[in-house]
Amino acid sequence: MNNPSIIQQAYTSSASDAELYDQYLGPMFFEPYAVEVARRLEPSSVKLALELASGTGRVTRHLRKVLSPATVLIASDISAAMLKIAKDKLKDEDVRWETIDAQQLPFESGSVDLIVCCFGLMFVPERTKAVAEAYRVLRPGGLFIFTTWDKLETVGASFVYRNIVRPYLEEPIPTSLDLPTSMHDESIISPLLQDAGFSKFSVEKVSKESYCSSAKEAAEGLTMRGAIYNNIMARHPELIPEIKRMVEKELSEKYGTAPMIAPMSALITEAYK
Repeated sequence: MNNPSIIQQAYTSSASDAELYDQYLGPMFFEPYAVEVARRLEPSSVKLALELASGTGRVTRHLRKVLSPATVLIASDISAAMLKIAKDKLKDEDVRWETIDAQQLPFESGSVDLIVCCFGLMFVPERTKAVAEAYRVLRPGGLFIFTTWDKLETVGASFVYRNIVRPYLEEPIPTSLDLPTSMHDESIISPLLQDAGFSKFSVEKVSKESYCSSAKEAAEGLTMRGAIYNNIMARHPELIPEIKRMVEKELSEKYGTAPMIAPMSALITEAYK
């Protein structure tokens, strides 16, 4: 993608960040929607499936389970650190791993049966181009299914963390921090699909529970990685333990100490060519 640094800051920029992401945030935020997306698929007609923004392979694992053994599954990301973890975790699975630009897909028109993108489209610099490319490479009747986060206040644990950490951030707050929830409404998504050529699609808000074995682990995962962490570490690294304690305390009070179970909401969009 033209500006991968924005995406990498939002997700991960190093091997250690990718490991934290996979260990804490993967189970807490992404696993429930990975299961949900895989459950919605009709795999019988899928010969070639493409996953964009596959991260550490959480969705990939579920896709491989539901798709036919004969289906070619290509999982892609722009982060080498993410892909390394995914390859290691799924080394025994039949998956082709590739670095692919969502804005310029290396496939012939009408050659892909299924495209899946879970919590990645928000970070693409030119979403219009990415959605148009998805439409181009899909065969007639093919499905483009993707997930995006609802408004920040509907994702309980993240909302707690952001409210606590906001006073510690250097002004002006980078706009990239709002990217995760920048596609929170159908009115944002529908024009992208219509302009690309999709005429048959649905956008559904789906609530799940964000589960972590403890509020302490949740605070660790939320605090110790990403753009916000880097922003604070660059100026006041001594504040990180204090922030982590505050996050743990509020998560415990609102959602439980062990386990911590918080509400969250995301949009699942299904678009057919």
